[in-house]
Amino acid sequence: MKTLTNKTLGIFHAALISTKGVQPFIDEIIPEVTVAHHVDDTIQNSNFACKPGIIPKENYFKFASYAYYFEKAGVDMILLACSTFNQAVEHARPMINIPMLQIDRPMMDLAVMNGKKIALLATVPTTVPSSERLLRLAALEAGKNIEITTALCSKAFEEIKKGNVNNHNELLLEEIEKLSHSVDVIVMAQVSMSALEPMLKNTRIPVYNSGRTGFNRVREMLESM
Repeated sequence: MKTLTNKTLGIFHAALISTKGVQPFIDEIIPEVTVAHHVDDTIQNSNFACKPGIIPKENYFKFASYAYYFEKAGVDMILLACSTFNQAVEHARPMINIPMLQIDRPMMDLAVMNGKKIALLATVPTTVPSSERLLRLAALEAGKNIEITTALCSKAFEEIKKGNVNNHNELLLEEIEKLSHSVDVIVMAQVSMSALEPMLKNTRIPVYNSGRTGFNRVREMLESM
């Protein structure tokens, strides 16, 4: 494993909460990398104000602008830690000269390689259309046929907003147990859900989170530079 002490990763967050979600994976997987965070809560607020599947155009412009300034600041790679407007990376890629990654994409790639019946578990309704799109894109590019079962557990998000982490986790664990009887693999749609990883050691089927898979891919990409 190469040392990455001379590498810098720029992470863009559309909500402050995701900075906490990614930190354990930074500490474990890329501890020697210099990390620069940028948070713009106005993006999540405006995404939530729209119907699921609708992303304000200005949010794509904002991400492209922030990516440009990350590049100018000298980062080696950019990670988008938001699931709701994951397509922002695809829109910005022609304008940016350094590698970019959307945190959920490696998880989707892994899921389509290991199962046909895939459950998408989310806690925020605005995330569902974009995550389904990304999962289908991963399947298309891999030449795989998949069936998606979507489960939305909005109560879990309400609990974590109140600071009731245990209630949040219990609700999601119950949903995972139900889903595991009818699908091949489960993907958790938001990086905040990655906190469940230690509780998912003995699941009936694979349950993937974007924290683990995303930062493993980040390390691979930085090492390949």
